[in-house]
Amino acid sequence: MFKRILRIFIIVLVLALLVVVVGGIVGFNFLRDNGIKQYFASMKPPAATVSTTIAKPSAWTPGVEAIGTVKAVRGVDLTVETTGIVKDILFHANQKVADNAVLLQLDDAVERADLDAQKAQAALDQTSLARAIELTRRGVGSDSTLDTARAAASASASQVTKLQAVLDQKQLTAPFGGTVGIPKIDVGQYLAPGTAVVTLQDLDTMRVDFTVPEQQLALLKIGQTIRLGFGGEDRPFAGAIRGIDPKIDSSSRLVNIRAEVANPDGKLTPGQFVQVRVELPEEQNVLTLPQTALTTSLYGDYIFVVQPARPAETAPTAKPEEKPAAPAADKSADAKPGDTKPAAEGDKPALVLSQVFVKPGRRNQGMVEIVEGLKAGDEVVTAGQNRLFNGMSVVVDNTIDPTKSANKQADQQ
Repeated sequence: MFKRILRIFIIVLVLALLVVVVGGIVGFNFLRDNGIKQYFASMKPPAATVSTTIAKPSAWTPGVEAIGTVKAVRGVDLTVETTGIVKDILFHANQKVADNAVLLQLDDAVERADLDAQKAQAALDQTSLARAIELTRRGVGSDSTLDTARAAASASASQVTKLQAVLDQKQLTAPFGGTVGIPKIDVGQYLAPGTAVVTLQDLDTMRVDFTVPEQQLALLKIGQTIRLGFGGEDRPFAGAIRGIDPKIDSSSRLVNIRAEVANPDGKLTPGQFVQVRVELPEEQNVLTLPQTALTTSLYGDYIFVVQPARPAETAPTAKPEEKPAAPAADKSADAKPGDTKPAAEGDKPALVLSQVFVKPGRRNQGMVEIVEGLKAGDEVVTAGQNRLFNGMSVVVDNTIDPTKSANKQADQQ
């Protein structure tokens, strides 16, 4: 009987201990989860570090953007005028040649022999003419004989000129000074009239052909400055407009423009693709921002403006029964000249972000014009917008300018 009671007592005791342990585990988990929720609910996200710029009116140089093709002011593909076999090539690739320099010599043995024979005949006819003139002067020669001799001498001289022109066609000469390209023929090759031999380009001055919409035609005029570049915002070449087509293409509604650009270093090459900007008169008091400050979304274009946080957002509300602490005594009189200390980090006013939708305008050299939504003096975030949101606390650090490359900033430091 006693053993039975003891066994029941042990079982009850084990069950009671099990209930206590399970209840403790469940209670601990509940308290832990509740504490974690309260911690994250009351936790304030850390302030993000951003770089900013102050919006202020500045000078703005508007322009007309276009895509152009570079050509030489004087450039031609040289061809031969007559048939013949290539005897000698007197140039090499990328050689600078002078005006009237001989570039190609065709076999001219037959033409040279014909010219020599005709020169001998012309000399004989000239002698006969001189004799006929003398006989006529003495009165022993007829006028018809003199006329015949004079006609024969003139025909022989004309024939010599003709054969000399045929002989000259056996040579290919440069019509102007410039740079020749790669030869397209070889020695011993038979050439027909019109066969292309080489290209000749005068690279000292280039022309740029581009088109603009008819709506922008009124902004252009002869002599306006243009700038050229191969991509991006850098346009190192400067020139001027030399021609505006008086006719607008009825199918594309574009007008052809031609400009000339000096090319002393030879960096521009005929056929090259360039970006063209026609610079218009400068405007004043235009609000601009770096293009990195502008964010485009489905809802519109917006920027982040940095503003001081309102007191309700930063300082806790004082209880009615509490009195504000008395201000500390002014110790400026006791301070020594070398004892000044910078303000603590907590003394600085907290900064928050305000999302502002704006209307952008023209763009130029990494800057964008803001037409609506921005006021002069606003402090605008220039980088890191993808991780920011409205009302977020931030810290301003302008030691690095995201609108400039790292190499430029290193040089400035």
